[in-house]
This record gives sequence, C-alpha cells and structure tokens, in this order.
Amino acid sequence: MAELGAFDPEAILAVLEKHGVRYVLIGGLAATLHGSPHLTTDVDITPSTSRQNLAALAAALVDLEARIRVGTSPDGLPFERSAEALERADIWNLVTSHGALDLTFTPSGTQGFDDLRRDALAITVRDLAIKVASLADIIRSKEAANREKDRLVLPTLRRLLDEAEGR
Repeated sequence: MAELGAFDPEAILAVLEKHGVRYVLIGGLAATLHGSPHLTTDVDITPSTSRQNLAALAAALVDLEARIRVGTSPDGLPFERSAEALERADIWNLVTSHGALDLTFTPSGTQGFDDLRRDALAITVRDLAIKVASLADIIRSKEAANREKDRLVLPTLRRLLDEAEGR
C-alpha cells in the first residue's frame, strides 16, 4: 500500500476507466481542470448508483487496494469492497495505492450523479475521457457545503465562471 502522500490522480482515474465506472469528477481536481490554481490532494467523484456501476466501482476499489481513510492510521482500515457495502453510506473517504479517493453519492447542493452528469464536460487528459462537473455545479456544491476550505476557493471559482461566460 502506497502512503497517502503518493498522490497520482491519473492512476486512480485510469483504474476507474479500466473497470468502466460511470462517475462525474467533482471537488478540487474538477476545479483545477477548469483552471483553478488551488491545489488538491485527493480525487473526488460522484458515481452512478446503479447496481452494475457499484459492482464496477467495487472491482476498481479492489484494484486500488482501497481502505477507509482515518487520521490515526496512515494505511487506512480495511472494509468490504462490494456493491452492497458501497450502498450503506453516502460518503466514503478512502486511501488507495495511488492516494486519496473520496466517493460522494449526493454532494451538497446536488441531487447526485444524474444531476451533475447533465451539465458535465467531457475532458480528455492523457487519453482518459473524464466527465467533469461544470464549474457552476462545483460552485453550487461548495456554496451548499459551506466549509471553510470551500469558502476560501469560491471567489476564484466565481471569477473563473465569470470569465468563461464572458462577463
């Protein structure tokens, strides 16, 4: 198991792709792909909750050696990586062999995968086709979450959205 510091978002996304996981990239990495200069140390996704997709996600988590991320254990804690287990919680904070991965089935201010997928952009990063939440949806979610770390980046994200819309 690689330590949390070995953050390789491309490797995480490649494993999700390999298993055919349907998701929308959200959070800081999605904001970075929209031009935000703020650094992030995890991959945040909102996966589809279909049974088939959860099975694909569970298989990807096995490949990624995913474990539950806790502050007291840098290697994380083991858990049942199955579709059934994934259905039991709305948020999973994980450590993987390629760094941190957070699964949020219904991000603040959204209705989940179908809601975010509607306006998501298809962005290709080194041969990986990634569905990235729209900047407006990222802002909507960060406003609703109202965490200190979100409030700090919102002015930058709003400016980027204004520039993108020609305001």
